[in-house]
Amino acid sequence: MKRYTIGLTTMLLLGFLFSGMANAQEQDLTGNWSGKITLPTGELEMIFKITHNDGKYEAKMDVPKQGATNVPVGDVLVIGDSVSIAVPVIMGNYSGNFSTPDSVTGKWKQNGMSFDVNLVRIGEVAPLQRPQTPEPPFPYLSEQVEYINPESGLKLAGTITIPKDAKACPAVVMIKGSGAQDRDETIFGHKPFAVIADYLTRNGIAVLRVDDRGIGGSEGSVSSSTSLDFVSDVVAGVEFLKDRKEINPKKIGLIGHSEGGLIAPIAATKSQDVAFIVMMAGPGTVGEQILYEQAALIAKAAGLPDLSIKQQKLTQQKIFDVLKSEPDTAKAKEKLRETLSQGMYAGMNDSMKKAIDAEISNVNSTWFRFFLTYDPKPTLAKVKCPALALNGAKDLQVPVSNLAAIIKAVNSGANMNVDTVRFANHNHLFQNCETGSTAEYSQIKETIDPEVLKTMKDWIVKQTKK
Repeated sequence: MKRYTIGLTTMLLLGFLFSGMANAQEQDLTGNWSGKITLPTGELEMIFKITHNDGKYEAKMDVPKQGATNVPVGDVLVIGDSVSIAVPVIMGNYSGNFSTPDSVTGKWKQNGMSFDVNLVRIGEVAPLQRPQTPEPPFPYLSEQVEYINPESGLKLAGTITIPKDAKACPAVVMIKGSGAQDRDETIFGHKPFAVIADYLTRNGIAVLRVDDRGIGGSEGSVSSSTSLDFVSDVVAGVEFLKDRKEINPKKIGLIGHSEGGLIAPIAATKSQDVAFIVMMAGPGTVGEQILYEQAALIAKAAGLPDLSIKQQKLTQQKIFDVLKSEPDTAKAKEKLRETLSQGMYAGMNDSMKKAIDAEISNVNSTWFRFFLTYDPKPTLAKVKCPALALNGAKDLQVPVSNLAAIIKAVNSGANMNVDTVRFANHNHLFQNCETGSTAEYSQIKETIDPEVLKTMKDWIVKQTKK
């Protein structure tokens, strides 16, 4: 799931993947500058793109290894030969001195930690290569649409792609993973849902993909919602498709990725108009168990020793115990502060307090509390429509073991029309990969393996020809 919270230690590490920094040199700061932070998981390059506008310096940051581009940077100040950059969005700052016209020596500070970072002027920044991202002109209709979720009253905005001259064609509603995401499920420069929509529509299947609440043209807020709220958004999408003359209202299905694979079965039990579901790396067991497995797999892939992994799980267990036993979020916040600081919160500096409070804000949210305790098995047992579950064997976020749990749960409800496919060399994004590590996502040019696309298409065509 693009991305469950996985414990304080790991979150602190991940925080640096997107930490902001900029550089300055007294005489000429314009240009691109590269600097590296050394972390336990290896070196992390950050590129700072400096411009000079209206008498002041402005900066954007790229983190190529993580696929992050044009991350906003705060004030860039130069006094004599010294450089100071504040990045309030992640509570970090850089300070240094230029040593030559093309290099700056300094330190990056964040969350009470300090790292030596030397910046070197470089040439042009190579763009990310994403050859599968579809570009117009398209051999199908692509239309920007809006509709209202009658249950919430919120406006939802998205894109519908429909085969040319379509008459009563099958269709799918796409359901994204966790976190606030756009209609393309953009991640690390990849646009998986745009790629899926393009492929399916070229093969006769209409696709509706929609911005999450509070993103793009959609109203509402993801942070104050749960998976159950998103179910009503999905059902509203099905209702919208039923009114399109090009679409067969009896052949509308759902494709959910990660958390979307949790939402799709719920929606299928709420609406009799859902003809089939496809779960891409969807969960088959309770959220708490997935979070333990996810954190351990990611930490192991990052090279952390077994002792650190065990300690991380103990910290997770303490956090989860508080969340499960204390429904009052304000009281839970105080208990979590005590737990995560080992009773030393009051004596910590502001940076350390902010780091702990940021972690608490993630896990104490409405969404996380629901996911932690939600068990998808009873819902899967109620699914009566055909179901397809896919998983990569190298998925570190939703382990492939979930496939067995899914098919067992669906079969327990007397539904035998369920298929599972295990892709031996694939990660959570269904890319061919080496290790499955999240650090690989941005480094892989492939957005999604064409064989995965064909598998989904062939299965949907088979179901909708009946």
